[in-house]
Amino acid sequence: MSEREDGRHGDRRADRDRRPGGARRNARGHERNRRAQSERAFSSAAPAGRTRRADPARLAAFETLRAVSEEGAYGNLVLPKLVRAHRLDRRDAGFATELAYGALRWQGTWDAVLARCVDRPLGELDGAVLDALRLGTHQLLAMRVPDHAALDQTVGLVRAVVGAGPGGLVNAVLRKVAARDLSGWVAELTADAPDATARLGLAHAHPAWVVRALRQALTAHGRDAAEIESLLEADNDAPVVNLVALPGLGDLDEAIAAGAERGRLVPDSALSSGGDLHRLGSVREGGVRVQDAGSQLVARALVAAGEGTDDDGAGRWLDLCAGPGGKAALLAALADRQGAHLTANEVAPHRAELVRRALRPVPERAWTVRTGDGRGTDELLGGRPAAETGFDRVLVDAPCTGLGALRRRPESRWRRSPRDLAELGPLQRELLHAALDVARPGGLVAYATCSPHAAETLAVVQDVLAGREDAELVDALAPVRAAALPGSLDGDRDPSRPWEGTSGPATVQLWPHVHGTDAMFLALLRRR
Repeated sequence: MSEREDGRHGDRRADRDRRPGGARRNARGHERNRRAQSERAFSSAAPAGRTRRADPARLAAFETLRAVSEEGAYGNLVLPKLVRAHRLDRRDAGFATELAYGALRWQGTWDAVLARCVDRPLGELDGAVLDALRLGTHQLLAMRVPDHAALDQTVGLVRAVVGAGPGGLVNAVLRKVAARDLSGWVAELTADAPDATARLGLAHAHPAWVVRALRQALTAHGRDAAEIESLLEADNDAPVVNLVALPGLGDLDEAIAAGAERGRLVPDSALSSGGDLHRLGSVREGGVRVQDAGSQLVARALVAAGEGTDDDGAGRWLDLCAGPGGKAALLAALADRQGAHLTANEVAPHRAELVRRALRPVPERAWTVRTGDGRGTDELLGGRPAAETGFDRVLVDAPCTGLGALRRRPESRWRRSPRDLAELGPLQRELLHAALDVARPGGLVAYATCSPHAAETLAVVQDVLAGREDAELVDALAPVRAAALPGSLDGDRDPSRPWEGTSGPATVQLWPHVHGTDAMFLALLRRR
């Protein structure tokens, strides 16, 4: 085999030659000890003599980064389409996924490394060249790819899709990157860090403000601030795909036969190691959906909150912010079984269409999709009093920073800023007020966010309750436990926080490092 062919396929052979049980990976699957510089092998070919072809898996990863950088796209939405477009098999799809999501997730740290290896500000580099350098850096520092393959293939990618000119620059920069392993680069980068927060951010690829916010969130929700490093590590783990079988409509047998495992937190759920799930008929037909277990639990808890009381759950339900439709589909399926009807409201027309698609597997008698501002209470009530036309169940899955889903949206940590909290806060409060306004007397409102930040969770609920005499907090832990699998939330996995330090009603906060879910928050309120 020629050296160029070796460069194209060496990274695949590395999966056979390097065993994950060795010293190079810790218990969480992260590489910690790469080879010393003296042991590394590089291609002896000059850039002009290297491959000019773009490996399809790397090309899919590169195109994902370009879509994120240039179009503001979300990597988790773009990459699956590119995997299918390039017709990648399961192995190559896994490689492309690890490379693309990893490079996006570690972008801040890789940029700090590259800034020390490039003789000009990174902002002066062509965007495509910078994205290629990020991919090369990720292969060198965080993947089991031979150094010669990482260099050869990255230079070949650049020559194939950008042009021959930048090949020499990419080669020279990546050789400098390869001069140290990850621990060596982290040691160098953090030596000048102003404080422990900045050091954690560089070591675990999180902006310092996010590290600070997550540490404060742990404390605010009753956990030990010392868990911050475990939380940051969990954010960097490759997320397991969560599946849900819509009750009465879907079946997980096909997914289990394809290698998925039964979920350990929520009924009718499964965990998949990946692959193209659209190849499964049950997923294509919509009876089985991709949905984080934390989101499943929130939807089921709202339904379980009235069970065993005079409120049998029948009646009118509302998903106030339904797009793109994951929770709405599960709620509608549960509503149909209980003789209820779900109104799924979404302000954006294109997202309302996504909700309709998500709801198609559910009998139409159980749901209606409405396009409109969730704060338009008169329209939602048809101009009549809430006592006459109010809703028995209301879900407010409020727009938020998404700091609880950093595993699944790897680029979002670099897009968000503290300014987003200030902009989203008023909207979150207005939506919760609106939800209470359209709830019938005695109706239940679930306020949920995919963020643990206290400014988006506890502070919102506290502010709304302080301004209303017709609303009260009710315990969220009991219905969450009722909705979860038995024993799954015992001991240290208890997600509850008694309200304002009392022994009264509790809110619920899930965590990636504790529950293996997105960091979903849930508070339940009742309209008096």
